[in-house]
Amino acid sequence: MKILIVDDEQHVREAVKLLIDWEQLGIKEIYEADNGDSAIEMLGSMQPEIVITDMRMPNRDGVELLAWMKEQGRKSKTIVISGYDDFHLVRSSMKYGGQDYLLKPIDPEQLTEALQKAKQSWEQEDRARRLDQQRSIEINQIKPVYRDKLFSTMISEAGAGGQVAVPAVLKEEFRLDCATDCRVIILSTGMLETQISRKFDGNRDLLTFCLINVCNEILKQKNGGFAFRYWNSENEIIILLWDRLAEWEDLLALITEGIVNSIHGRFHYGVGHKQAFPAGLSLSYQEARAALKQRNLLEDNSYIHYSEKGYKSGIHSLSIAAYEERFRLAVWSGKEKEIETAVEGFLEAARQLPVITQEQIELWRFEYESMLSRWRQELAAKQDIQAGAEPSPGLPLVVLLDEQGRLSLELCRRELLNGLMAFAALTGAGGNKEHSIMRDIARYMEQNYNREVTLQDISERFYLSREYISRRFKQEMGENVFDYLGRIRVEKAKLLLQNPNLKIAQIAEMVGYDDDKYFSKVFKKFEGQSPNQYRKL
Repeated sequence: MKILIVDDEQHVREAVKLLIDWEQLGIKEIYEADNGDSAIEMLGSMQPEIVITDMRMPNRDGVELLAWMKEQGRKSKTIVISGYDDFHLVRSSMKYGGQDYLLKPIDPEQLTEALQKAKQSWEQEDRARRLDQQRSIEINQIKPVYRDKLFSTMISEAGAGGQVAVPAVLKEEFRLDCATDCRVIILSTGMLETQISRKFDGNRDLLTFCLINVCNEILKQKNGGFAFRYWNSENEIIILLWDRLAEWEDLLALITEGIVNSIHGRFHYGVGHKQAFPAGLSLSYQEARAALKQRNLLEDNSYIHYSEKGYKSGIHSLSIAAYEERFRLAVWSGKEKEIETAVEGFLEAARQLPVITQEQIELWRFEYESMLSRWRQELAAKQDIQAGAEPSPGLPLVVLLDEQGRLSLELCRRELLNGLMAFAALTGAGGNKEHSIMRDIARYMEQNYNREVTLQDISERFYLSREYISRRFKQEMGENVFDYLGRIRVEKAKLLLQNPNLKIAQIAEMVGYDDDKYFSKVFKKFEGQSPNQYRKL
């Protein structure tokens, strides 16, 4: 704790310092000022918790100093020491927050008591301030989630057909008393362009946070509405407009521009019709959702989609369920060629479809995951293990859009093929000759050791989860992915070290390391000596 003594007489300041056992009070720093102006400078730079001040001083006196402290909202506790038993001075001291008014000559016991009281008062107030700050931080952290929940509930209640009540907290914050109409726009994060998925490393929460921030920055500037995470759907951001509805296209253009500039990607929007607020919230939402489900994923001519009246479902007769027996026979054979043929048969049929919608993709995803679930149960029964104990090798049909944002049937083919191959490896079909995706991964690292290879790269290339790769690779290959890659790089580096013209940094770069110090550390881990020591052998 720090204290500031303000008095124009040096001997008084010295006396105050000598009269008190500061260490016992827990006061470790003592500062001095000879007038109010100097005291103000010290208050700014040193931030003392307690101020002892005289009242009569040249330039700015004690009364003016106390008035300034109160005006500036200073939290320091003040004790006045004066040679004048003056009612006016005492009243001024109390008016401006003085803790005590002591007369000179100074009584050590009175001053010690006053200091103890000031210290206790400051500590109590400081604890209260810290508690308020903590509560404020917690409220600010919870507030966005709470708002999302309230808005989501309003949409759900409107869909249930009951009376929709606008929560008072939303009325107050967004001035919703004046809102009569609304429009719901859904920003979909369910199907991502490839480069966006790579950029966010599969972290959809971070992506959603960034998108909502961009949307609300625009909406706040234009006083047009609010964007939030919809609690009843994992991959939907709701842009709710209740003002400036005629300008919704301009607002959406600004939001799109902001997203392109910050995230470097584009997203699809489903736009609902204008409806009464708040009763029509659910209807506008359903229209926006239908617009997204209806869009033809084979086309890339628009990112903004509208609901059409009289729309018929875009689901065609092609289903994964119809191909399940072919897939099953191919997987249980353990033969890569058989699996490729089965997958190609399904994809050839898909290529003949004039329209593939999100509804169709969702059906295929559901059918595929149901198929895998049945197979896992069958496998568990055969191997006498608990169903679900072995996690799925990977979930297909997650990233299906190419760099232009169109559905890529080639990505579908690769994802479906790798998912089925992974399951074939899981079953142990084919005996010693079985195809092992882990060996493909090992071969991939052997061919790409000279560039940066991450677990995320491997996950995206082979369409398997990182967790599955990490666990399964060690089971099959006897060491983890990065030890395997490090061993390959070290073996290549040992060959390069035979060339005396190559520097260590050059060799490090040639085997995939940007940092030669880290390369040396990895080399020593495997060889027990540094690259330089190895070279001298």
